[in-house]
Amino acid sequence: MAGKDEGWMKLKKDIRAELDEDLLKHFVGTVSLPFEAGVNKLVAVKIVDDRGIESLKVMKLDIRSN
Repeated sequence: MAGKDEGWMKLKKDIRAELDEDLLKHFVGTVSLPFEAGVNKLVAVKIVDDRGIESLKVMKLDIRSN
């Protein structure tokens, strides 16, 4: 789902939707957009494969003070 013409771009084509391609570029790939950790220092990672099967994992962030 991380390929150039997969995932969000395939969805756009399949539903013939008007989606902003500049915004969609941020959601393609396997690297997260930068974010600030909340007070609980947890992150949830959700994966949806091409069959629509969802997996969710919540992980503690390893943030060290400088």
